[in-house]
Amino acid sequence: MLIFAVDDEPKALRVLSRAITEAAPEAAVAEFDRAGGVIAAVEGGATPDVLFSDADMPGMNGVELARALKIRCPGLNVIFATGYDDYMRDAFSLRVSGYMKKPITAEDVRVELENLRHPVVPAPRRVRFQCFGNFEVFIDGVPVSTLRGKTKEYLAYLVDRGTLCTGAEISAALWTRDVSSAYIRKLRKDLLDTFTAAGCADVLIHSWHQQGIRTDLVDCDYYDWKRGRPWAINAYHGEYMSQYSWAEMTHGTLEKSTT
Repeated sequence: MLIFAVDDEPKALRVLSRAITEAAPEAAVAEFDRAGGVIAAVEGGATPDVLFSDADMPGMNGVELARALKIRCPGLNVIFATGYDDYMRDAFSLRVSGYMKKPITAEDVRVELENLRHPVVPAPRRVRFQCFGNFEVFIDGVPVSTLRGKTKEYLAYLVDRGTLCTGAEISAALWTRDVSSAYIRKLRKDLLDTFTAAGCADVLIHSWHQQGIRTDLVDCDYYDWKRGRPWAINAYHGEYMSQYSWAEMTHGTLEKSTT
């Protein structure tokens, strides 16, 4: 889910964005301090599912922004987050999804997202990671068998961490001896080549010194366990990435949480 947050007041924008992130941790949130930035992003190809916008803004106000976006994005859910009641009539004439009064809380946002005028149906994710039991990778439901052993372990570590990792961190975790940066780059290339060939390279994050996984673009039993999803909690049966000794730390955390 892609959510746009708009407010011309920096503090209010931070509060709004934080509330959205807390209420919808899986969503991608883009912040804007002017309506013009939102229009430019949409004209550039962005397709937000939900717009949280202040109503009273200089230049193009929130009502005018909503009216313009309704033409470009007919299925967009518009939710006003404002300190005024003055715009309520205009909001309802536009058939917006919701109207929240400041200060905005995560609970306010959660209620609005659970009652959207145009429910957002998540697109099926092509990549799935299985962490409970042995670590496995699936693309379009088919196990990926072309990853070399150490490349697969390299990927497993990135999935386990769920954040950006340096080559030095990966090396220290996966090997008891120092390995060259050239070898890390080789694993990185092998992984990138595999996912590029399958058209899924967007799930990988690669910068000059760091690597990671776009957790919002994949399905993963461990990530869903951390989110408290009942099915994932029930799917854990005492095994986590069983083929890798370094995974014992996370395994221990899982065990403590189930006792």
